[in-house]
Amino acid sequence: MSDSAPEAALYEGPVVAIPVYAGVSELELGLMLTVCRLCAGDPNGARTVNRSRASIVTAGGLVTTPQVLYAAMPEPAALLVPGGPGAAKAARDPLSRAFLAAHAHLPTGAAGRGLLLLGEAGTLKDREVGGPEDLTDTLWGYGPAQVRAADTVTDHQLTTSPGGLRALETALAVAAALWGQDAAAAADQRIRAG
Repeated sequence: MSDSAPEAALYEGPVVAIPVYAGVSELELGLMLTVCRLCAGDPNGARTVNRSRASIVTAGGLVTTPQVLYAAMPEPAALLVPGGPGAAKAARDPLSRAFLAAHAHLPTGAAGRGLLLLGEAGTLKDREVGGPEDLTDTLWGYGPAQVRAADTVTDHQLTTSPGGLRALETALAVAAALWGQDAAAAADQRIRAG
């Protein structure tokens, strides 16, 4: 997942920042990257970010290298936060929390355990959220206005979902906000067609 700097410099459209971490779900990450790249028409429509460029191991054992450091990320147009078993640990990272909190005003989507990163960054307070049933009590601890277990919920520019394949709904909502409903619908159709 590494892009060369010259190719990234040529892309001038909106960029979605996708935080990655050890134990991230490659299913959710893959869906988010695919939607963004299809809608942007360019692989640089989404950039994976982390505190380091060191390779990380995903939940399924794949190895990936974040494309950009938090400190070097150009101003993103939106955020997508995939879940995974490593999310609880990643949510405690001060750089991750600061990055997510600083960009809370952007169209944002989080799937599954990715909601933990937003919760620790303080961005779920007074928001209506959807998420995995097993996280309902934990999500209430972040002060949301409502938690709808096993549901995908959009509250203004924040879309949250239970995760897994439903991360597609999250990614499409953010894509529609950036590239328009037609681009998001076309990406959805291409993904579902295989």
